[in-house]
Amino acid sequence: MNRKQIFEVFFREKPAMMLVELKNAESQIYASILAKQIDCTYSHVVKILQEMQKAELINFKKEGRLKLLELTSKGHQIASNIESIRTML
Repeated sequence: MNRKQIFEVFFREKPAMMLVELKNAESQIYASILAKQIDCTYSHVVKILQEMQKAELINFKKEGRLKLLELTSKGHQIASNIESIRTML
């Protein structure tokens, strides 16, 4: 089993990568950009983001017509841990 496969055994790929992408974003990010970055449909990303918001991992910040995404401190910590585990595998 290669590194990517073993990582996916422990984590669902798309949600984990969403957190990591949000953590590493160099500018403000919103759902459609995130969907492109992780190669996922917009509707699937929004569904996952809503669950992450309920779990207090992200916040939506409304700016005009855009809903910007930001990690909470809990979300940032989890994203950092996911990234660490990924590099260890």
